[in-house]
Amino acid sequence: MRLLTLAAAIGLAFGVNTAQAEPVNLTLSGGNPGGLWSLLGAGIDRAVKQADPASVVTYQATGGGFANIGLLAANRTDMGLVHNAEVKIALAGEEPFKAPVENMRAIGYMYNWAPMHFFLAKSIADEYNIDSLDDLATSKAPVRIGVNRSGNITSNVALFMLEQAGLTKEAVEANGGSIIQAGANDQADLLQDGRIDMVTNGVFVLHSSFRAIDENNDVVVLDIPQAVIDATNERFGTQNFTIPGGSYTNQPDDIETPALGALLVTTDQLPESTGYALTKALIDHIEEVKAVHGSMKSLSTELMVDQDVMPFHAGAEKAYREAGLLK
Repeated sequence: MRLLTLAAAIGLAFGVNTAQAEPVNLTLSGGNPGGLWSLLGAGIDRAVKQADPASVVTYQATGGGFANIGLLAANRTDMGLVHNAEVKIALAGEEPFKAPVENMRAIGYMYNWAPMHFFLAKSIADEYNIDSLDDLATSKAPVRIGVNRSGNITSNVALFMLEQAGLTKEAVEANGGSIIQAGANDQADLLQDGRIDMVTNGVFVLHSSFRAIDENNDVVVLDIPQAVIDATNERFGTQNFTIPGGSYTNQPDDIETPALGALLVTTDQLPESTGYALTKALIDHIEEVKAVHGSMKSLSTELMVDQDVMPFHAGAEKAYREAGLLK
């Protein structure tokens, strides 16, 4: 009997030591097929394959973060890439959501360096002595302001920041200006054609769209009052960011501004073991994600855990604690 018990114990121990986790097989909802989020999907897929060649993350192109939150809320996707600001809106149940979305869980940040930029035509800045966002309100300049299309989170953030600086839609129009909603590339064209005076957007420093604006137009980058930054971070979960001086032609000094970030998010329905395997693969093979684009070189495991907009998935939290990244 003792021999049988000992053999069973040895067999159990052997089974525990040699058991293999199930491969990860997940769908990731991202954005448009050719954008950075699709590249992140490819990098995440490579990371899980490095951990287990049988694993796969299948990228699904969607309308972006708000659409992905809708899919997560309905448990129609395993994971989604979403902006921190979109999460804050969803958790509060604000438009476009009809009720708070409570089933989301974080795997981790993928980046948090998409700062809000406000490019103003230098001729307007010089004429009205404008160098900061709040100067727009006090100067009474008739500025035609471009913001992103409705449904793009940078539109929400830009409009909020303008309002915090004293530039509601009514105030802009009272000064003889207007707010025009258009995509990033369309804004650049409108500025170059003289149909708007200011471009706003939140993407990486020296993004191709920003370089085109800087190279094809005589523009300045406006300072942002700290009170506006603080209010924006509180409202949207954004974080402080410094646009280094000299990034653009007429920008000699550093500019402080809020920055959007993108999170990899799942739901509370994802098994803990799967969330653990996914997160451990990302920790162990983060270079696969960093390699997808030059803009991802600052990604680190420390950054991945640097979020407080929603709870971590239980499996992700376990992996981070084991790696010493969470206490």
